[in-house]
Amino acid sequence: MNKATHIYFEQSPNPNSLKFVMNYLIVPEGRSYDFPDPESAENAPLAKALFGFDYVRRVFLMNNFVTITKDASVDWMEIREELRTFIREYLETDKPVVNLGEVDLDNEEEVVEESEIDLKIRMLLEEYVRPAVEQDGGAIEYHSFKDGTVRVLLQGSCSGCPSSMLTLKAGIENLLKSMIPEVKTVEAEGI
Repeated sequence: MNKATHIYFEQSPNPNSLKFVMNYLIVPEGRSYDFPDPESAENAPLAKALFGFDYVRRVFLMNNFVTITKDASVDWMEIREELRTFIREYLETDKPVVNLGEVDLDNEEEVVEESEIDLKIRMLLEEYVRPAVEQDGGAIEYHSFKDGTVRVLLQGSCSGCPSSMLTLKAGIENLLKSMIPEVKTVEAEGI
């Protein structure tokens, strides 16, 4: 039995990214999958299929949404219905979104003992930053802390977004510096 799939759009601060929100989870809660190019989507059938549209530049999957980043030369009004229809039909035929075992193996990270500062940074990002970034169709992952510098990975609509540096410096950096005196600066990977 196929699920009835309802999809609505949400704008993001990145004018080239649009969030397609479904009425149910398409990947496990809290997991995110970022595909910056077709080669990276080998184990993600939905993302791979979306890269079949020549204007798709990046695909990000999380919870109940897909954020698609398009080529700047194409207008959303020309393509959003085509993409919505494609995603809805894809999901309603119960095709796999990601091959979880394969994608998770690709994204495995080595486990590292974390310091008290690492744990504080992670907690602040999870509690205060992640919900806002997800609302905009992206994700933020803690990468590391060394010599006063926090490194984070920005994914989804955050990648290539004109306002991501402002968000990073004026928002995230100010929050972390005010709560953790050891933090001097925040730098992003993946933008």
